[in-house]
Amino acid sequence: MVAGIGCRRDTPAETILSVLAEALEKTRLAEQKPDLLATGVIKANEAGIIKAAERLDIPIAVVEQAALEAVAPRTLTVSEMSLAHAGTPSLCEAAALAAAGERAVLAAPRYVRDGVTCAIAVADTETGKT
Repeated sequence: MVAGIGCRRDTPAETILSVLAEALEKTRLAEQKPDLLATGVIKANEAGIIKAAERLDIPIAVVEQAALEAVAPRTLTVSEMSLAHAGTPSLCEAAALAAAGERAVLAAPRYVRDGVTCAIAVADTETGKT
């Protein structure tokens, strides 16, 4: 399972972790910890995302723009802000899908709160879809 993250600049790790917990709860995956966090190159140096991954003791996948664009048709959300700033309909959804692999699916559309966007992607084997 991969948690894709987008956020406003200088968002604290605590806020990111809180939004992640809520997103996991809403997708009925609260009992699980993501295997990694994913974001785009535009957020690669965002301190809050880095600290959130450290606290969870999981790696961060920084997804290149071409990979984000390749999975863009599979995202569930179209955000004009994300298109303008990140060049993809939903940075968090695209990052989660790209990092989770070719057969990954989104558990739900992105969850948004306090300047943080979070999307959970799982491999088809985790959802039971064929």
